[in-house]
Amino acid sequence: MFDYPVILEAQPEGGFVVTFADVPEAITQGEDEDEALLCAVDALETALSLYVEARRPLPSPSAADGRPTVCPSALECAKLGVYQAMTEQGIRKAELARRLGWHLPQVDRLFDLKHASRFDQIEAAARVLGRKIEVRIS
Repeated sequence: MFDYPVILEAQPEGGFVVTFADVPEAITQGEDEDEALLCAVDALETALSLYVEARRPLPSPSAADGRPTVCPSALECAKLGVYQAMTEQGIRKAELARRLGWHLPQVDRLFDLKHASRFDQIEAAARVLGRKIEVRIS
């Protein structure tokens, strides 16, 4: 769902720069392809957190077309999925807090991608939005 294709560019001085056509705010680099792709996860999570903080819709990933892809960690994907459902339904954080019976700071932490939220809280938020979280190992 949040699997974004990357553009890996070898640099003349060595190393690789990673950019995302769909998330232009995310840019990073690494000494080799593996390191660059590992750094790309953090760059992507940081950039997507900027969308959440600004209450902007999340960009949709384009087709990979043979390019490598990067996605946030499973916990961050779950949080982003709940955020996306909330924005698609036009629900604000205060309304989500009311539906959950939570205080607003709890909802703020739920959408903080660097906060280690409990998975059951993310599931509860998805449920009140009429969604469910599915976990797959592929």
